[in-house]
Amino acid sequence: MTHSPRTFKLNRTDVAIAYVLLRLLIGVNFLNHGLTRIGNIPGFVESMVKAMEASYFPEPLVRINAFLVPIVELIVGGLLILGWQTRIALIVTSSLMVILMLGVTAVQNWQAAGDQLVYGLILFILLACRSFNTVSVDYWLAKKTSASERSQ
Repeated sequence: MTHSPRTFKLNRTDVAIAYVLLRLLIGVNFLNHGLTRIGNIPGFVESMVKAMEASYFPEPLVRINAFLVPIVELIVGGLLILGWQTRIALIVTSSLMVILMLGVTAVQNWQAAGDQLVYGLILFILLACRSFNTVSVDYWLAKKTSASERSQ
């Protein structure tokens, strides 16, 4: 009795659907992080300064970063939801996660560091698998541009 090995195949349409759902999930997460903080940036900045007191980072640097975090979260969240400038949004978001990882590990907040790693992994998957980003403004614009170039 011989058994033929099963081949593992991914359905491109299913992967594209999974991609858009994961992109929406992380986009909503960042958008809501930004929305909930944007109305009280001074309070958010003060809470970050307090949380980072034990770190080696100078307070002015903490303040600048804390001021920018909600703005960046709001913008990249919106871009990811739309699937517009997806590559840039994912690179900016990943860079933000590196900065936040520096902060949480400096104060030995290992629980938050673990959370940051999960975000990093999701962002990696989204960036590495962008060829499946077919339900997006980026894809629509690229398709529209290709069609107009063919017609010339």
